[in-house]
Parts: sequence; structure tokens; C-alpha cells
Amino acid sequence: MTRVRILLVDDHPLVREGLRARLGVVPGLQVVGEAGDAVSALEAVERERPDLVLMDVGMKQTSGIALTAQLLGLQPGLRVLMLSMYDSPETVGRAMAAGASGYVLKEAPAEEIVQAIESVAAGGRFIGSGLVEPGAPEHTPLSPREGEILDCLADGLPSKQIATRLGMSVRTVETHRHNIRRKLRLAGQAELIRYAVERRRGTG
Repeated sequence: MTRVRILLVDDHPLVREGLRARLGVVPGLQVVGEAGDAVSALEAVERERPDLVLMDVGMKQTSGIALTAQLLGLQPGLRVLMLSMYDSPETVGRAMAAGASGYVLKEAPAEEIVQAIESVAAGGRFIGSGLVEPGAPEHTPLSPREGEILDCLADGLPSKQIATRLGMSVRTVETHRHNIRRKLRLAGQAELIRYAVERRRGTG
């Protein structure tokens, strides 16, 4: 199995320790290094060549947002996911403008953080639950695959059966469901299923 190689960047050792433990049991993810400051992060990116950096925003000596721009200058193909306590739209917007591909809160459930990592590592964007990116369109168009997920939901299928029908993992289905809710600004699973059914009626 190809693993997503992750570098943890946070100036609190306990946070890094918790993340390493949390992510270490997830198939397909591998923490290859840690850094507590900008200099260490730059060195670790050069040395480890990670696929993704899980980046804190509130660093002591420099902001994670500024460091993101530096790291992307060093390794343009790198993916950066911000993990932060700050939930203001302005902070989210500045992080994404600096080149981050996603933003999720530290208080988010472990499942959402894993979904964010997998989505960003696969080349997508991820904005965590309850967060707003300034200037985002009212509704972002859905991808063909997301349309297939909605069709399955309209058929009443749970994630496991959707995964079997479409030939993907259950976790990938859950990631698509999250992204659909975010794009359509739906509050929860009940609203998502209701939307899927109404969409079917509208196009049937």
C-alpha cells in the first residue's frame, strides 16, 4: 500500500505526540518526521520529502501561514493542511492564499482530521466543519463522482454499500459525503439525504 508521508509541524511537543499516536494507527498514513519551529521544518522537508505537512497556524517564532509559503517555495508539489485553534474566516483565507490546500480545527474529531489529510493528499481541498473561506462561492459545483454518491444516497444506500457499488473504501465515501455537505452548505447527514432525494425528484 502506498502511504501518505506526513510531517508534523507544531511548537507544542505534546500536540505532536498526540497527532503521531492518532495517525500512526490509520492505514495508509505514515508520520515521517516532526518539527517545532521554522528552521527545523525547512530542514525536515529537505530531508524527508514528505507528501503532506500538517501545519499549526500559531507558531511562536513565525506564523504557520508564512512558513507554508516558504515550504511551498522549497517543494512546490508539497501539500499543506493547516491544523489550528483559530476559526476566523480571515485566518482561513490567509492560509489558503498562502498555498495551503486545507484547513481543519484542532478540536475536530479524529475522523475529520483523517478525512482532511486524505482529501488534501489526493489533490483536493478541505475546509473543516463550521469554517468559512472568504470569497467562497455560495455553491461550489459538484464533481461527477459526488453526483454518483448523491444518486446512491437517494437510493437509500449506507456508506458501506456505496463503497461496494462504486469500488472505493468506506472512508473515501465518507470524505465525499463531507465535501458534498461543505460545498452545498448542508448542516448534517439528514439534510444531505433529503437533498439527494429532492435532487432525484427534480431530475427524474
